[in-house]
Parts: sequence; C-alpha cells; structure tokens
Amino acid sequence: MASGELGEQFLTCPVCMLHFRDPRVLPCLHTFCRECLQVWSTKQQPLECPTCRTQVSLPDQGVDGFRTNFYVNNLLDFEAAKKGAEPGVPCQVCEGSVEGSKSWCSDCAILMCESCTTVHRKLPATKDHELTDEMTLKADTFQCKRYCHKHINDELEFYCERCNALVCTACAVVDHQSGKDHNLVEIDTVAQKRKLSLQGLLQEIDPRLNELKASVQEVEKEMSKLIPSKDSATCQAKSYFRQIADLLQKREQEILSQIDEQCRADAKALQTKKEAIELELDGLTSAQTFCQQAVEHGSDVHILEVGHQVGTRVETLLSKQLDLDPNWSEFQFMENTAVVDFEEAIEKIGFLNTKVDVSSCTVDVKPAVRGFRCVTELTTMNKEGRPCVIVNRETVTADMKDPSGENIPTRLQMKSRGVWEISYTPRARGNNKLEIKVNSQHVAGSPLSVKVLGRKTPVLTIGREGSCLENLIEPVGIAVDMKGNVVVVDKGNHRVQIFDTKKGNLLRSFPIKGNTPCGVAVDSGGRILVSLCGKKGKIRSYTEEGNCLNTVTSGCIKKPFGIAVLTDGRMAVVDGKRKSCLLLQPDGSLIREIGKGRLQKPKFVAVDESRDAMFITDREADKVLAFGLDGTRLFSFGEEGEDDGEFDGPNGIAVDQAGYIIVGNAGDGRVQMFGPNGKFLRNVATIKEDIASGIAVIPDGYVAAVCYKGNCIKLYRYRHV
Repeated sequence: MASGELGEQFLTCPVCMLHFRDPRVLPCLHTFCRECLQVWSTKQQPLECPTCRTQVSLPDQGVDGFRTNFYVNNLLDFEAAKKGAEPGVPCQVCEGSVEGSKSWCSDCAILMCESCTTVHRKLPATKDHELTDEMTLKADTFQCKRYCHKHINDELEFYCERCNALVCTACAVVDHQSGKDHNLVEIDTVAQKRKLSLQGLLQEIDPRLNELKASVQEVEKEMSKLIPSKDSATCQAKSYFRQIADLLQKREQEILSQIDEQCRADAKALQTKKEAIELELDGLTSAQTFCQQAVEHGSDVHILEVGHQVGTRVETLLSKQLDLDPNWSEFQFMENTAVVDFEEAIEKIGFLNTKVDVSSCTVDVKPAVRGFRCVTELTTMNKEGRPCVIVNRETVTADMKDPSGENIPTRLQMKSRGVWEISYTPRARGNNKLEIKVNSQHVAGSPLSVKVLGRKTPVLTIGREGSCLENLIEPVGIAVDMKGNVVVVDKGNHRVQIFDTKKGNLLRSFPIKGNTPCGVAVDSGGRILVSLCGKKGKIRSYTEEGNCLNTVTSGCIKKPFGIAVLTDGRMAVVDGKRKSCLLLQPDGSLIREIGKGRLQKPKFVAVDESRDAMFITDREADKVLAFGLDGTRLFSFGEEGEDDGEFDGPNGIAVDQAGYIIVGNAGDGRVQMFGPNGKFLRNVATIKEDIASGIAVIPDGYVAAVCYKGNCIKLYRYRHV
C-alpha cells in the first residue's frame, strides 16, 4: 500500500473521531472502535450502524462477536512505522538516537535504533518478535504477520474452508485435520481466489458507482431548481389570488355603487312625491282656512258671493286623485352564494401541481358485476405520498380486456384533486385485465386483475353463524345509516351490529335489553330506531354508539315488526297483532292506522316520501300493498307463485331514490325488483334454501339482503348508477 493513499479519515473512528482502538467491522463493512460500539449498543435497540443506519443483529457475544478489522490495524501500524522512519524521529526505547538505521517491532509497535534492535533480538522475551528494517518501512507496501490466538508464537498459515477459519500449523494438526469435517488450504491459495472474486466485484461496483454519482448530480440539479421553482410558484399563486381579490373588490365596489345609486334614485323619487303631496296639502289647508273664515266670520251676503266658488275649489281638491302611498320597499343586499358554499368553492380554487410518481399511485378496484357500469379509482400521487393533479389528462390511460382478449371500452373522469374514476361495463365473467398507465408507465400493480362476477352472485358476504362479534344468529331487520353502513338486527344474539359495506368490517355493536328486537330504521339525525316485539311492543331509540335515548311504549303498539322512519321523524310501524301499519308521531302518538281490514299478515314496510306512499309486504296474501300516507289504498301487486313477479311469502322490502321496489321472499329466497308502479323488472338474486328477511338499498346501486337461516348479509348489484 502506498503511504500517499492513506487518509487520516480512513484511520479515524466516525464516532469518537480518534484513531481506531481495537477496530471492529460490522456486516455493512463500516468500522468502529470496540468501545464506541459498546456504548452505542446500549443506546440503541435494535442496533443501527452509526454511519448508514443499517440495522445490525448483535451477536450472542455482544460487540466482541464482531470481527476485528485486521486490515485497519495493519494500516495503523504502517502509518505509525512510516512516521517513525522519517528523519529526526528518536528511538522509542532509549529515546536518544535520532540518526542511523531504525527498525519497527510489529509485536511491540515501537520504533528502535540499531543498538536497541540488537538487544531486542537477543532478549528471550522478544527474540521471536517480527522486526522490519528501515528499507522495508520506506517501501510502498508493508504487511504485519498474523499469529494464532491460541498459539501466540505460531503464524497463521492455513484456511479451513469448512470452518471458515484461519489456523496455524498446530491448530491444523490438533483441531482441523483434513477429512470429511475439515478442508485445509494454504492461505495464499485461498487469498488469491478471494482476490480474484473481489476484483470481479470491483468491476461490478464501478458502473454502480457511476450510476449513483450520476443520480447525485441529477438530485443536485433538481435541488438547484427547488428555490427558483418555489419562487416562481409563489409569484404565480400571489398573482392569481391577487386577481381574484381584485375581482372581488371590483364586485364589492359595483354592489356599493348600485346601493348608492339606488339610494339616490329612491331619495329623488320620494322627494318629488313629498313635494307634490305638500303642494296639495298647502292648497287644501288654504281652502280649509278660507272656508272656515267664511263660515265663522262672513255675512250672509259674503257667503252667497263666495260660497259657490269655495265649494267648487274644495270639491276639486278633495276629488283630485293623488298617490299618497310612498311606494318604496326597503332594499337589501342578497347573498346569492352562501359564505359556506363560497368557502367550499374557494378550497377548489388553484392547486399545487407536482410530478407524479407512478410507483406511489394507488388503485381501488370496486366490485365488478357483468352488465353493470363498474368503476376503479386511481389516485395520482407524488413521491411524498400526496395526491397531485395531472394537467394533461391524455397522460392517463386505461385499457381493459376481457378473458378472451377483447377490448372493453373505458371512460376516464377526474372526480377530485388527483382522483380519477375509470368506468367500464364488463361483458364477461372471470378475470378481466385492466392496464393503467401514467405518462406511458404502469402504475403500481398494473396490469390489474379485475374479477367480474355474475349478476346474481353476491359481491360481498358479511357475517356467519355464531355469537362472537361479527357473527350473527337469525338476523332480521336491516337499515342503512347516513354513511352507507348497514345496521342489522342480530335477533338471536339480542344486539344490533353495524358493518361497513366496502369490506364488511364490523364498526360497532351494542346490546338490546328486554324484548326481542325485530325491525330497524335510521332517521335523518342518525339515530337508530329498533322495534321490540313481545308482550308489550316498544320502539327504542339509540345513538350511533348504542346509547339508549328513549323508549316509546304507546298503548296503540301491540306487536311491532318492520319499521320505517320519515324525514320529519314520523314512524311507520307494522303491527302484526293489529294487522295494520301505524303512522306515529316522533313521540309515539298515533296519527292514523293504515291497512286495517286489508292486511292479513304484514311484516315489513318501506316509505317513498316523494309520492307520499308506503309499501307493506303481506306474507299471508302473497302481495305488496301500497297505501298513501293519508291512509288511502293506492294499488297492490303480486300473487302466490314461483314465476317472475309472483311471491312465496314476501318479506323484506325497500324503495330506492328512483322509486324502484325491491322485495325478498321468505319462502324461496328470491329477491325481485319492481318498477314504481309494481311492474316486475327482473330477479336480482336467489338465496338458495334460505329466507330473505330484511332488505335495504345501498348507494352505488347495491341491495343488502338478510339471510335469516344463513346467518349473514349478502350484497348484490341490482341497478346502474
């Protein structure tokens, strides 16, 4: 090794900044003092390399288990020997002689003059030490001999490949005899092979180093653009919002000017009217005074002379049509855009456009059903993991192929900042392939496999039989809360459970004390209403968290089952014992009884407020009966049978925002869809060998059907959105 190649930093511990003392090398090839590592390991668990932060497993022996860096030790010796060989350096034994030839003892790590060297070679304790003469010290290379830690006077000469250990001759004879367990090779032979291997690695390192250096330069180049980019974006943003502020101020001045002009115009009009009225007032007052004087002070002759004239004048003044109404209405400033709405609009004004990192983009594949419009959401992200907007929408592409390789048309639409909706209508079941690219590069996970289900296949099944949380026993009623989650009555476990409809995860659960819970509804305030059937029917109200708010125990409620709630808080409650549906005030007082004498075995009810109508399933009559909220009968549909539009014990029912009616059969498990007038449209699904109990419609075109025997909830796609 050339002495000029040695750098002080190469011999200095990065922790203590002193020359290495007992240097130990970590698996990441960084070297530190043993003592420094000892201290460092007590401060960090798990141990991290102080230089590169790579996690390092501490050996069983602790820091002592890390290998000694003999190479660095050799460099330290070489550096010390080189300095000692320089002119004017005294002998480190006698501390006197600075002239003449010197020698370096590797064992003692001292520099000696010729006299001390002679003595060193004669003393029994030091006669076997390795001495290096001055000529060798001045050479470009210098290697100290390595000795066995067991046999301290024996030089290491062999390498046991099986044990991965350097051994001396004595160890080779005693502990590493050649055979099936040991394979001894001379050190120089193995070293030569290792050197060739390392040289090969060096050849691989150089291209990588060049690549990293180029990357550093690119990063530095980008860093140099950072502040100018920030300044430019800041100026653009300030200019943009200044223009908006100017427009607002201009509009403010326009409105204020309009107010001033209107005020002046109204003031002028009112002043003109005032003057006209005052003129008439003066004339009438003058006539009154003249007439009064004539009556009180005039003689008969005088009255006869002026009476006719006065009468004519007064009659003229009194009969004159005059607009006495000020005809002025107070003007006021009107907010055609509410401040809250304007605040929401302001949040969408302007955005910071950053470069998209395709590896950070996220994709959310929604359930796909054949024949229905389905969507996948792409969120374009930057390297920091923040959504970023793509200005040129042509840089985002989405291509879909069905299992046979045929193209499926896709449509791209930016929903919000950085969020893209990819819509498509798959034609075939099975795994369809969706390729999503940004700037001609695949986003993470692309191409994606989109599993397309059949129309009558559930996209999600929630729950299974059991009493643990998330499990169900004989579920009955179901409703959808304000957030699109399903709220289900777990009758067998006497509780209500709330699940999300994305993954079917349990969100909350709370017990129902007392009577058996049956029906459930969620009002516009998010409160959960549960019908309790038993000897004394009740309607109980709960918060979203399951805290009981109040219990309605109206005397008119006998055996409640299905329940629906209107926007204003009124309740429609099916009463099996009364064979009718009760329309109740929020406090439980009866408004009217509907369907009495026409219903035989009513079960569930759904309300369409847009038509002031309610729909009640009748399991005995195998019909759905429609009534107005005023109690009038509107129409009915269905009859007993197994064909389309026929019923076998109609049970759960729901009406969506478009007026479509979904009905579940208790007898054969069919879930059917009808138009607003009761006309059969199609069979949504068939829950085989089960009872379709409660039914609820979920946003985005899904219907949730409660499987009474199957102890679960199944979600089906039933219409386009």
